[in-house]
Amino acid sequence: MIRYSCDMCGRSLVPEEDDRYVVKIEVYSACDSMDADCEDEEFINDFEEDDDEDESDEEMDNLDPDEIESIEYKTFRYDLCCKCHSRYLQDPLSIKSIRRGRFSEN
Repeated sequence: MIRYSCDMCGRSLVPEEDDRYVVKIEVYSACDSMDADCEDEEFINDFEEDDDEDESDEEMDNLDPDEIESIEYKTFRYDLCCKCHSRYLQDPLSIKSIRRGRFSEN
């Protein structure tokens, strides 16, 4: 049996009893302009769609470390309970909690 827990609060989620929400996040370099950094946009698109890892590894070996960092692609997946799902939808980037701060009033 697969066991799930909320990645925000740690609460155990029972599949038959609890609602479980999945959050998927993709992070990659945006190439909005025709700058020198983005002149190889076709390669970036090929890199994202390429299922054959051997070919992409060979292409990556030919790039500078700075170029590799600029086209880096990462995905994240989180399971959330009902309460954390509601909190996440209200502030997905935690901007409100960052602004609030945790300073005592003197």
